Amino acid sequence: MQDLTIGQFELVGNFFSFTIAAMAAATAFFWLNRSQVSRKYRPAVVITGLVTFIALYHYVRIYESWTSAFVITDGVLVAGADGAFNNAYRYVDWLLTVPLLLVELILVMGLTKSLTISKSVRLGTLAALMVILGYPGEVSQDAGTRWIWWTLAMIPFLWIVFELFVGLKASIASQPEGVRGLVNCARWLLILSWTFYPIVFVFPMIGLTGGTAATAVEIGYSISDVVSKAVFGILIYMIAVGKSNAEGFNGDGNSPLATSKA
Repeated sequence: MQDLTIGQFELVGNFFSFTIAAMAAATAFFWLNRSQVSRKYRPAVVITGLVTFIALYHYVRIYESWTSAFVITDGVLVAGADGAFNNAYRYVDWLLTVPLLLVELILVMGLTKSLTISKSVRLGTLAALMVILGYPGEVSQDAGTRWIWWTLAMIPFLWIVFELFVGLKASIASQPEGVRGLVNCARWLLILSWTFYPIVFVFPMIGLTGGTAATAVEIGYSISDVVSKAVFGILIYMIAVGKSNAEGFNGDGNSPLATSKA
C-alpha cells in the first residue's frame, strides 16, 4: 500500500462509512420488525439482525484501523502512527457471520428439527472452514502462497454450493408457492455474492498491485458484505413474512397452523 493515493484512501474510507450506515439501518429494521412474523420464524429474523450487527461493529473497527494506518500531512498521504491496516477484523467478522447466514436460511425454511440441526451444523462448519483457510492467503504477499490457500478455501465453498443446490432442492420444492421463488432467489443471491469474495481475493494475483489492488480489494469486499448480509437479510425477512401470512399469522406471535401442531 505504499503507493496509495489520497483519492484512493478517501474512496475506501467512504465505502467503509457507507457499509457502516447500511449495516446499522439493516440491524434496526430487522430487530424492530421481528414482531411482524410468527414466533416460528422470529429466530431467523433475529439472527439476520445479529449478522448485520456483528458486521456493523467490525466495520467500525475496520474504519478506525484504516484511518489510523494513514494520515494526510501537507497534502501527502503517509503511514500513520498506529502502523499497518489490520485485515484480521474482516476475517473475524466472516468467521462469525458467514456460518450464521446459512443458519438463517435454514431456519426460515421451517424444516424438521433434526434436518434443521444437521444442515445448520454441516453448512456452518463448512463456512467456518472456508474462512479459516482463506486467511493465511489473505495476509501473504507471495502469489504462490495465496493461490494455494485460495484453492483450499474453494473446496468447502464448492461443497456449500452443492448442499444449497442439490441437498436443499427437495426442501425448497416443499415451500409454500408464494415464497418458493423468494427462497430460491435467496439461495442464488447468497452464492453469487459469495462468489465475488474469491474473485476479489485474486485481484493482487492477476496484475493489480499496490494502492490499486488495496482499493479494489477493500471496496469489493465491502460491496459483497452489504449484498450478502443486508440485502440477503431483506429476502430472509420477506420469506418469513410471506410464510407467516400463509400460515394465518394474526399478530399475536402465533398462527393457527403452528398452534394446532403444538
